[in-house]
Amino acid sequence: MSDTILHTPSFQFSELIDAETEFIPLLSAEDEELMNAELLPDQLPILPLRNAVLFPGVVIPITVGRDKSIRLIREAYKKDRIIGVVAQIDPAIEDPEEKDIHRIGTVAQIIKTLHMPDGNTTVIIQGKKRFELIELTQVEPYFKAKVKQYESLNSLPDDQSFTALIQSIKDLSIQIIHQSPNIPTEASFAIKNIESPAFLVNFVSGNLNVTAAEKQKLLEMTETRDRANKVLELLTKELQMLNLKNQIQSKVKIDLDKQQRDYLLNQQLKTIQEELGGSPNELEIKSLKEKAQLKKWPPHVADVFQREMTKLQRMNPSAAEYSIQLNYMEYLTELPWAEYTSDNLDLNNAQKVLDADHFGLEKVKERIIEHLAVFKLKKDLKSPILCLVGPPGVGKTSLGKSVARALGRKYVRISLGGMRDEAELRGHRKTYIGAMPGRIIQSLRKIKSANPVFVLDEIDKVTGNNIQGDPQAALLEILDPEQNNAFYDNFLEIDFDLSKIMFFATANSLSTIHPALRDRMEVIDLSGYLVEEKVEIARKHLIPKQLSEHGVKSGQIRFSAAIVQKIIENYTREAGVRSLERQIAKIIRSKAKFIASEQNYEIKTTAEELEKILGVPHFQKENSFTHGLPGIATGLAWTAYGGEILYIEVSLSYGKGELKLTGNLGDVMKESATIAFEYLKAHAGNVDLDPEIFGKWNVHVHVPEGATPKDGPSAGITMLVALASAFTKRPVRKGLAMTGEITLRGKVLPVGGIKEKILAARRAKQTDIILSKENKRDFTEIKDAYTAGLNLHFIDTVQEVLSLALDKNIAREQNSKQK
Repeated sequence: MSDTILHTPSFQFSELIDAETEFIPLLSAEDEELMNAELLPDQLPILPLRNAVLFPGVVIPITVGRDKSIRLIREAYKKDRIIGVVAQIDPAIEDPEEKDIHRIGTVAQIIKTLHMPDGNTTVIIQGKKRFELIELTQVEPYFKAKVKQYESLNSLPDDQSFTALIQSIKDLSIQIIHQSPNIPTEASFAIKNIESPAFLVNFVSGNLNVTAAEKQKLLEMTETRDRANKVLELLTKELQMLNLKNQIQSKVKIDLDKQQRDYLLNQQLKTIQEELGGSPNELEIKSLKEKAQLKKWPPHVADVFQREMTKLQRMNPSAAEYSIQLNYMEYLTELPWAEYTSDNLDLNNAQKVLDADHFGLEKVKERIIEHLAVFKLKKDLKSPILCLVGPPGVGKTSLGKSVARALGRKYVRISLGGMRDEAELRGHRKTYIGAMPGRIIQSLRKIKSANPVFVLDEIDKVTGNNIQGDPQAALLEILDPEQNNAFYDNFLEIDFDLSKIMFFATANSLSTIHPALRDRMEVIDLSGYLVEEKVEIARKHLIPKQLSEHGVKSGQIRFSAAIVQKIIENYTREAGVRSLERQIAKIIRSKAKFIASEQNYEIKTTAEELEKILGVPHFQKENSFTHGLPGIATGLAWTAYGGEILYIEVSLSYGKGELKLTGNLGDVMKESATIAFEYLKAHAGNVDLDPEIFGKWNVHVHVPEGATPKDGPSAGITMLVALASAFTKRPVRKGLAMTGEITLRGKVLPVGGIKEKILAARRAKQTDIILSKENKRDFTEIKDAYTAGLNLHFIDTVQEVLSLALDKNIAREQNSKQK
């Protein structure tokens, strides 16, 4: 058994005050003087304490359990009740020896003894003064020892700093009492009523919440100021720990209170919602489960749904992740997993629909009909991925809608123009705030079909690799028939089958499309329309459409074929029909004003009205170039918007044979002009020219419309003919246009864009066209209607070009005026 303090908490005086005692816990000044005046006996019975240190003047209760200690207490209580109390060095030793106890202890007076039912004895003792143990004189039946008085502490400092130090100890002690829930408030009265500085230090030291070793150090200190400073330091640490502990407990309590409040509110809200027909969250989960039962999704998707549904049901509806998870589940249930529309495989009907919606475009229509025919024979055929390339306004985008109507499929279109973020196609990971699937998955969710006609508009305008990823790389998977049956969207994190979708991509040019992406598509070129075709498109499609959009009946405004042709030739210059549609709309708006105000107007549109409504003809300048002048030749150019007429002008001035090029020309075109000039100088005899003439004239080559950039090698023969015409003063034959690249050896090489160039020549009312002999193969895919009325000259050498192009007669000076 151990000899220890009965009560471990600090300042436990309530039981001592309430009990019948023969002592007063606090020392008065008189008591302190009497205590200090008492003589110290030479020998004292020694009571070792395990975990306690007794200070002079302090009253503490201890429990005595060892036989030696009980005997010591009984014998001392019968005599003078004076004993010596020392602390054990190691509290774990059950039967201590002399070496196991400290040398400095406190003389104690036994105040009262209490015998407990468990056999232990509780003793209340009060410290008197300190002593130093010299040696043990008796070991059995209990310790006795020679002692001497420890150095006296009667001389107290008497200055302001010490007074402030004692007051600080009082203040900190009172703060600790108020903040500690285990110390009764009566203790603060005890602290306030202590007048003696020495007793205050002893009283606080004995009740500090520190180890017995720390208290023993305080007991052994001889200077009261040093001991007071040490006590203040320990009190400050204890107060800081107490403050930190209270802060932590307060925070935990606030968190618990908030959780309890939220729980109670949620329970009340749940009860109210049940009274009103059920919780919205439960209704949402019920709705998702009902949708899931109707789905025909693959087994792996069903497994994912079940797993994510379990996760959703475990979530707190007020958590931020709940809405993300709910959004994900809604996408899973609303996507068309294996939901297909039935194709209309009537080939005659499909042909009829395509012809009704679009005039011309036979190659595309033929490809669609072929696909339907094969699909009719083999049901599981993968859909083709077609890329329609052509100038604006020829019907690339609207063709997709027409194909969807012909097949009986749903139609969806997304514009890729300016797209620079790969996540727009593949989606964001659902861990991000505001995450959503890519536009492919979003579009399929909207139309609720897994086999629509899907138009990827302006695929050539997709921005390439950048910091946000490469959208073109994402398109590689979407448009690859071998991969798109397992398209991976970052948001879904499940493979989705895109192989049944009929993809149509549209582009104005193939040059900006990544080669790997271009390789995955079946490219179909759409050229511009002939004037005759535009007239038919306007009468069958554009005019009825604009009349309907303007609320005008078909009989209220009429356009003759001649008027439509006049609009095309004088007010539009394009491969498609967008500008033509705008001009028609302008005329209808002008007449709708008279219809709405019920004024008289001319139902049939006349040529005079055209100039009044549309203004002066915009495109008559090409016909105004006088072809009787030397140094002017007509070339043919290709642009992303169709074919164009290109005029080359050459003028000569006295000088040293310098060549000047203007007209916003690119490097390749400048090189073509240089090659043409050098060839002409090297072969001057072929056109009856003196080689020395080139050193006397400066040459200026200009291509009109200088604001428009121009480049390419196809104007090579045009520049040569214009130079030869200027030097020989022989004009170029009227109605002659040409295109082809030349070499220094005099060969004429083939060029591209032949169909567009042929259409441009027809629009400009050219009658003869000079082309490379190798371009003859391009005419196998050009309809005869496009070349009707044109004389095509296929040549191999530059000398043939000059023989065909230059007039036999030299132009007279007076005819050189340009209108």
